Amino acid sequence: MVVANRHLPFPHPPPIARPYISPTVKTFVSLPHSTEAVIPTMTSSSRKLQVMTPVPSDIDIANSVEPLHISEIAKDLNLSPLHYDLYGKYKAKVLLSAFDELQDREDGYYVVVGGITPTPLGEGKSTTTVGLCQALGAYLNKKVVTCLRQPSQGPTFGIKGGAAGGGYSQVIPMDEFNLHLTGDIHAITASNNLLAAAIDARMFHEASQSDKALFNRLCPVNKEGKRSFTDVKRFARLDIDPESITWRRVMDVNDRFLRKMTVGQGSEEKGMIRETGFDISVASEIMAVLALTTSLDDMRERLGTMVIGNSRAGEPITADDLGVGGALTVLMKDAIHPTLMQTLEGTPVLVHAGPFANIAHGNSSIVADKIALKLVGPGGFVVTEAGFGSDIGTEKFMNIKCRYSGLRPQCAVVVATVRALKMHGGGPGVVAGRPLDHAYVSENVSLVEAGCVNLAKHISNIKAYGVNVVVAVNVFSTDTEAELNAVRKFSMDAGAFDAVICSHHAHGGKGAVDLGIAVERACQNITQPLKFLYPLDISIKEKIEAIAKSYGASGVEYSDQAEKQIEMYTQQGFSNLPICMSKTQYSFSHDASKKGAPSGFVLPVRDVRGSIGAGFIYPLVGTMSTMPGLPTRPCFYEIDIDTVTGKVVGLS
Repeated sequence: MVVANRHLPFPHPPPIARPYISPTVKTFVSLPHSTEAVIPTMTSSSRKLQVMTPVPSDIDIANSVEPLHISEIAKDLNLSPLHYDLYGKYKAKVLLSAFDELQDREDGYYVVVGGITPTPLGEGKSTTTVGLCQALGAYLNKKVVTCLRQPSQGPTFGIKGGAAGGGYSQVIPMDEFNLHLTGDIHAITASNNLLAAAIDARMFHEASQSDKALFNRLCPVNKEGKRSFTDVKRFARLDIDPESITWRRVMDVNDRFLRKMTVGQGSEEKGMIRETGFDISVASEIMAVLALTTSLDDMRERLGTMVIGNSRAGEPITADDLGVGGALTVLMKDAIHPTLMQTLEGTPVLVHAGPFANIAHGNSSIVADKIALKLVGPGGFVVTEAGFGSDIGTEKFMNIKCRYSGLRPQCAVVVATVRALKMHGGGPGVVAGRPLDHAYVSENVSLVEAGCVNLAKHISNIKAYGVNVVVAVNVFSTDTEAELNAVRKFSMDAGAFDAVICSHHAHGGKGAVDLGIAVERACQNITQPLKFLYPLDISIKEKIEAIAKSYGASGVEYSDQAEKQIEMYTQQGFSNLPICMSKTQYSFSHDASKKGAPSGFVLPVRDVRGSIGAGFIYPLVGTMSTMPGLPTRPCFYEIDIDTVTGKVVGLS
């Protein structure tokens, strides 16, 4: 059975403006903290972009640039060929041995990129992450590695599209990045579904065989005529309670019709029918295990201790109890290695793991960040992205990821857009696939200022961790000087270390040079140790309520099911784990329609589940689903292939 309190988190370590004309803004914009001495120049190893106006489609830009052979990217990082395996010309798996060789080297600066509460269109967080790294590496001559999550095919073919960045700040080849990559998500899908099959098979065989027959099959006599087990009934019968099973099958597409289903309806499985369903693959606990593991040995332990449900006696049942932990690790043995890619301007990228931030912890892997921090070394930069708004992605980065990694960030970037701030200020609804209302494409400074309460709340929340906050205002062509300056002024008044206007979508790294300078200053001026939002030794409810308070809630309401689950996890010894809230990304509250910075609401927790192997408890807030659905017109309508060149078209 599972060993309680297995994951003891690592202790955290001790802790003049110039005028600039943006082609996307038809006015002068004052970019802060640049000096005439800082003139952007391409480094010798960088690729110079030929920027076009208007900006072509993402896939057209990506297809117009011939990537460097990935061995050249590895060489720039001083990464020995002994420490990576090629996956074609443009991708490589970086082996964990790279960290072992460099483990005594000092780390570089650690930067996390989050955002304000987004519109359904996204505010360019991945684009900003890539643009910042292109600026640091290609123009400011810094060692830099971008650490990103692998995109799920759900959003790629659904509403949001891919996650390679956009415009002239992208990871390439973007079609390979957004689709199969090196097969990690497929490995997770196979592993997850093997465990699901093992659960049902075990219940089936226990129901149809005697103790003796079951024992003889599960533990056959070896060549010496001996068996390792003597307690026949205890070993042979896990006696899984079907009503307690939380493990579901997964697939990496959005399919709402698989959210609830029944299994066991075949003639041979008579009497074994039960209700279950599918989640999207990136919601699997195995994805969270991959993202939070620190070594192959640690991954084997985490996979083996994943809890799938309880016995009828109330004892937790694990993957190792089912005898499948080792097989899961074998399926995942290649997936543990991060994938090396590159940006449009030739700076290195590590792509690894892809948990959603609204239904999981929303961050790329610990092993990728640790390897990257050693590769860039002192004075270098590792920039990693946290999913969605900082209320979920950055919060989980701090309270879950940093707890298990022992790493501390020096700077947090918050990506904001005039469009999203207008929405939070009371603007009309923004709906994917529909034209924007006139309010979003014409100047309205008062609407922007009203929406800045959302930005201020994010700045305040992040500052509480003891990290310097830099606001990156991602410019759109319809933004005006007055609107942009209003955002910058409000950011500084709210306590940001700096706020910078960025045009990296239109200009690549050149458009984020000032952001790079601001981030470097923020990293150099960190003065506080990392502060967590809550200690681990308080109750599950107290931790949930601490997070709810950071959203602006006045209290938490628990359903009967949530109360039951909290009591069970506490009795089983799991109350010391961190909390991973599953809630909408479109509001600080549980209600996506509540924009701005709502307060005084009561947060409803309808269920509480445990990802014990990954190492967290996750409450389900409101009506969050772990299997998204497809919209009326999904992104796949636009995607096709040029049968002459073999190039993908229409991918966004």
